[in-house]
Amino acid sequence: MRITAIQEKTVSIASPITNAYIDFTKMTCSVVALITDVKRDGKPVIGYGFNSNGRYGQGALMRERFFPRLMEADPKTLMDDTGQNLDPFRIWTTLMKNEKPGGHGERSVAVGAIDMAVWDAVAKIANQPLYRLLADRYRGGHADDKVWIYAAGGYYYPGKDLTALKDEMKCYRDLGYQVVKMKIGGAPLAEDLRRIEAVLEIVGSGKFLAVDANGRFDLDTAIAYGNAMAPYGLFWYEEAGDPLDYALQADLSRHYHQSMATGENIFSHQDARNLLRYGGMHPERDWLQFDCALSYGLVEYLRTLDVLKQNGWSTRRVVPHGGHQMSLNIAAGLHLGGNESYPGVFQPFGGFADGIAVEGGYVKLPNVPGIGFETKAELFKVMKSLGD
Repeated sequence: MRITAIQEKTVSIASPITNAYIDFTKMTCSVVALITDVKRDGKPVIGYGFNSNGRYGQGALMRERFFPRLMEADPKTLMDDTGQNLDPFRIWTTLMKNEKPGGHGERSVAVGAIDMAVWDAVAKIANQPLYRLLADRYRGGHADDKVWIYAAGGYYYPGKDLTALKDEMKCYRDLGYQVVKMKIGGAPLAEDLRRIEAVLEIVGSGKFLAVDANGRFDLDTAIAYGNAMAPYGLFWYEEAGDPLDYALQADLSRHYHQSMATGENIFSHQDARNLLRYGGMHPERDWLQFDCALSYGLVEYLRTLDVLKQNGWSTRRVVPHGGHQMSLNIAAGLHLGGNESYPGVFQPFGGFADGIAVEGGYVKLPNVPGIGFETKAELFKVMKSLGD
């Protein structure tokens, strides 16, 4: 067996929304199709992938470096020991040939999208849902039959007043979500507190509300927000400062004694290890949000989970960023704590299978081979146009 072609298309996921740091009016992502010579129902097995929102499409990097390495490799070096399927780890090694260590920037996003397509193909060739394949390989065959999810929204956009913010959060609750998340840091503290209190009117308690500053704050501002928000008892306070400023995170933890979350902009197991060593994170209180689609893919994610284990963290404290089906499969198959969800933005890439409702804050996964992209009609329409 062999990979016969690999293709990329950059598509728009633009939206007139902002967080505390960036706007999304020109946001793009890369869609990847990895085509094999394995046939199912007379058609070649195709693995699909894409990168999560917040980082732009990576087509140039893929075509310049990563696709040629993959296509020039001896096909036998990309297969597993049975010769009947692809080996994601061997493929990852091929992709990263001649790449210097460190400096985990845009290449981690390019490799992450390709890696997603590889795992989709591997699970399809094995005729298993990815989460079942992962559970069989790494969790003794035991997969979670449903995954806890929260609704991420509460962005800033022109003309969005408190009534519109409350209506948005009420919609999420009506869809079956229990916990919702909103943005902070894009307005003065007093205004953000009014926004938080407006959302609390809808969800009823701080334990159902998380807030996200997207790395906007310096230490003094992060502490000021933390002191002001402490009485609310929020679900978590996310990414207060720059994601690589471990000292700021550690200092904040000495002032804010409730749950915090970070990690969506940590792109390697080495950086994850440094966060745990120096960031003051508490394994019984805090949450980690590493996103495989931005951080070299699932191959590297497994290394990151090993780092967590070595440092006394349970995988149940991991709730990935991204809000897509790949992270959902990883959460179910590897026993993570849950997954983000984007009910209203970044479509069609955000969200899960059509026809599976959110119930009590949980969602189930479809029983189809691969990641399940084919069960999300609008998303698969985009993907299929690339693989045809």
